[in-house]
Amino acid sequence: MVRKRSEEPRIVTYLHNKAGKLGLPVGATFELTSRCNFDCPMCYVHQCGKNAEARKRELTTEQWIDIARQAREKGTIFALLTGGEPFLREDFFEIYSAMKKMGFYISINSNGSLIDGEIRRKLLEDPPFRINISLYGGCAETYKNMCGTPMYEKVLENIKALKAAGVDVSLNVSITPYNKQDTEKIFNIASEIGVVAKAVSYMYPPIRINGEKFGENARLTPKEAAEYTVRWDLLRFSDEEFEMRAKSMREFADIERDECLGDISEGVGCRAGKSSLWLTWDGKMYPCGMMPKPVAYPLEVGFEKAWEYVNTEVKKIRLPSKCASCPKKNACFSCAAVCYTETGAFDRVPTYVCEQVDETISQMWDAYVSKSKKEVIE
Repeated sequence: MVRKRSEEPRIVTYLHNKAGKLGLPVGATFELTSRCNFDCPMCYVHQCGKNAEARKRELTTEQWIDIARQAREKGTIFALLTGGEPFLREDFFEIYSAMKKMGFYISINSNGSLIDGEIRRKLLEDPPFRINISLYGGCAETYKNMCGTPMYEKVLENIKALKAAGVDVSLNVSITPYNKQDTEKIFNIASEIGVVAKAVSYMYPPIRINGEKFGENARLTPKEAAEYTVRWDLLRFSDEEFEMRAKSMREFADIERDECLGDISEGVGCRAGKSSLWLTWDGKMYPCGMMPKPVAYPLEVGFEKAWEYVNTEVKKIRLPSKCASCPKKNACFSCAAVCYTETGAFDRVPTYVCEQVDETISQMWDAYVSKSKKEVIE
């Protein structure tokens, strides 16, 4: 069985809760580059064919280190270094080492294709808290269809090498029309290696790069997204865990959304803009990478003022009143970023997600019933 993602350490939860009340950015994502050697169709930041232009607009080594210093002074402890593909930056380890010396707990997001040779040696010499690698398929053909390059063998080799060396490795799995057929293969690979694997079948509309085409992405239909969510759950949960999950979801099955009261609204419920933030490759500060407003400019006004602006503006955001009073709310994953990227507004209902949640509830129960009948017959 795949080692399941452990619960967040209590100290991390405590620090975020405390920081949220105090208005401190205890967690920050540093999006070092939009460049990537992959060309995944659902990506929210990579702009294929514009690498040279993007490179000119990236923050310099000194700018990143200075922003990191300001963030640390403001209270940031947990830092995620991501991209694009962060290892494409020749100065990656200069930034990484400087931040390590400042005392950050650093995690890294990578597609895993470049973690060999000197890069691997340096990571093993001074490993991060965790490295999250995207595993996009279970064979070379799928990788080529999904990422534009046959990197399967290289990525797999690098994952195994990091794991064997004792580095904490976690796998991120995006399930799309281009790799859905490999879902079980990907799970089995993670199981064999013995690493945490987290799969998602919902892909945010990449409005940062597609001209704000809200609700559009190279993704599964709501029904398909639900199907592969259930498939993954069947793989990762024990029979008892899946039964509990299915029965819990079943409580929402017969409730019509028309029963929603629709007379109240809620603010942002996650950590975005309250105890965490996202810094983009070209110098903007967002609450999170999928939520491109409110936006501030730390290079112009300084990190502290930028954070104070984002933190203040996030408190003003109101989510759809129908979502706040929806009886299926506890089975839903919608958030401020989902609402905005799907509809162009924070207070509009993301119907794609409503459909996916309804389908997930229904399909999970059907899977449980089918599984139970099969076990009785056997």
